[in-house]
Amino acid sequence: MSAIAGVLVTAAVTPALALSGVAATDTINVFENLPDNLKIDQLSQKSNIYATRADGTATLLASFYDQNRVEVASDAINQFVKDAATSGEDPRFYEHGGVDLQGTVTGLVTTIASGTARGGSSITQQYVKNVLVQECEVLTDAKKRSDCYDTATATTPDRKLKEMRLAIGVEKKYGKDDILRSYLNITGFGGTVYGIESAAEYYFGATAATLTLPQAASLVAIVNNPVKFQLDQPDSATNGAANGYAANKDRRDYILGEMLKYGKINQADHDAAIAAPIEPSIHVPSTGCQTAGGSAYFCDLVVNTLQNNPVFGADDTTRMASFRRGGYNVYTTLDLDLQQAAEATVKANVPSTFPGWDVGGVAVSVGVGTGKVLAMAQNKDYSQDPAVQATGANYTGINYNTNIDQGGSSGFQPGSMYKLFTLAEWLTEGHSLNERVDSRIKSNWGTFRDSCAAGGTVSFPGYNPKNDSSSETGSNYSALESTINSINTGFIGMAKKLDLCAIRKTAEAFDVTRADGAPLEQGASAVLGTNEVAPLSMAVAFAGIANKGTTCSPIVIDHITGSDGTALPVPASDCHQSVDPTIAAGMATAMQQVMTRGTATQSYGATSPKVPMIGKTGTTDGNKDTWMGGASSKVATVVGVMSVTGDKDQRTTYFNGQQAATARHRMWPAIMSVANAKYGGDAFSVAVGGR
Repeated sequence: MSAIAGVLVTAAVTPALALSGVAATDTINVFENLPDNLKIDQLSQKSNIYATRADGTATLLASFYDQNRVEVASDAINQFVKDAATSGEDPRFYEHGGVDLQGTVTGLVTTIASGTARGGSSITQQYVKNVLVQECEVLTDAKKRSDCYDTATATTPDRKLKEMRLAIGVEKKYGKDDILRSYLNITGFGGTVYGIESAAEYYFGATAATLTLPQAASLVAIVNNPVKFQLDQPDSATNGAANGYAANKDRRDYILGEMLKYGKINQADHDAAIAAPIEPSIHVPSTGCQTAGGSAYFCDLVVNTLQNNPVFGADDTTRMASFRRGGYNVYTTLDLDLQQAAEATVKANVPSTFPGWDVGGVAVSVGVGTGKVLAMAQNKDYSQDPAVQATGANYTGINYNTNIDQGGSSGFQPGSMYKLFTLAEWLTEGHSLNERVDSRIKSNWGTFRDSCAAGGTVSFPGYNPKNDSSSETGSNYSALESTINSINTGFIGMAKKLDLCAIRKTAEAFDVTRADGAPLEQGASAVLGTNEVAPLSMAVAFAGIANKGTTCSPIVIDHITGSDGTALPVPASDCHQSVDPTIAAGMATAMQQVMTRGTATQSYGATSPKVPMIGKTGTTDGNKDTWMGGASSKVATVVGVMSVTGDKDQRTTYFNGQQAATARHRMWPAIMSVANAKYGGDAFSVAVGGR
């Protein structure tokens, strides 16, 4: 103890002596040889996900954090806070060189004698300790993190000396005001609340700049002992809630007395602050996608992208750690006008639960030529908490709009929407829209060409698809007629003249994959839409057709800025030619007539304002899944009502007196009417020579 006291006397009595190396005793040499260069990394800060309105204003969807902290500049911190901190924690802060001799000797002697850490650390020393603890917090290995924390907080003279040496090094490198600012930004204020800005918001709904004198003193009081002086629940001792926040008030009033003692406030301000009651107003910060309301599933896709895209780091653990601690501001592609329309129409037309049927309802919109996901909604309430999910069938953490590796489901059969890829291959191989095929209903369709199969041909004995309407009994429908009225036998007849493998590859060229990650199936039934795919994949395909055959992969992040405002790299949409523009023009020619005189007239008729639009409906066997997909030259949208589990014939099922099978024709125009009004739409290229 005498030796340590000698070190303190020599090293800490004045900054000049501490830095001069005048006394060269062996004891001082030991101290001087300790490292004095503190590595100060970026503080862990909360990250935010935003949607941006047309006027440029950003709307917060959700926040994520390991430590709820927002770092602020010195001029954004009220002087009351700074004076409370120095008066209560380190009244000689502006006089010492990092180590306060008087306070440290007292604290160190007490620590050695009792074996329990006691006060005495200067603000600079407390800052050093917080930095060392912060270094531990960012370690992803639990054992290494625990060992690091034990070392950084050990109640030993050795740790105290190292902390002092580092504090002196910090004072050499940084100015007092900068150290105080850094201390107030890094220090903990109880639970996951870190830094004065987040503490002001959490406990008082204020900012660090707007805190009153008694509020500032109450917050600084927490720093001394976050558990004892917390303000998010009344003291439990003695009188329970009736005891209020007596412990915090005692510490607060002590700090106010010190502020008066050191001339930081006058007597009148002191007396008024002492008389002020402790009245916290807890503002629990939003955290996680469940706070994003109807946009939660879109938010979930954003988080999935941040976790899994290699743009954001080498592995998913690193990526998520960077996101949750990096203070990112993530500005998404979400269009709040379209999103609100999608949420409202799904809610109005598809119940979250239905007796005897786990029903799903979805809507997703994608920008044509950009890949930007503009809207994404479904009929369930979002939660990733199994306990919450267990409370009712209205909760799920599965995003029905996306692939399973994006937090989604294993997919749904799109029905006749998938016929578009047979149409594309039909035109690519030189056939025309007006060409007719054998469309008779038959029990044996014979062999089909399949260049991916052994021998180059396949057959499907017993496969005998019917048409949706008993009146569709024609024997030689044209490709155009089959598209307009979605005639199954017409498309099987077209497929007989094509290569099933090529049809599959055409679907893949439009970025369509099975939602479960397996390869697309290419049998005859697949022509009619039996592959389970994600609605987002189909929306991307519709956008590709509307974009003259150029498909752009979906993106959900527009741009990201770091905590210092620096732009960070984000994934870009991959735009590639899926089919020749002349083929896309032929597809659009047929699909426009689906809207004006085919199976999608209900959707077309209810859309206002009208712009040129293409579309295709889809219905699966037994009417258990119903779809409507289409696009203008600006926006593509897919909506659907699906059987998640269990089966219901949607033509005999009613939601609030309206047929479930027609919900798609109420949802699609509700969204596209908003899209058309906002983005407009241009004419599509016309097919040449009957193609």
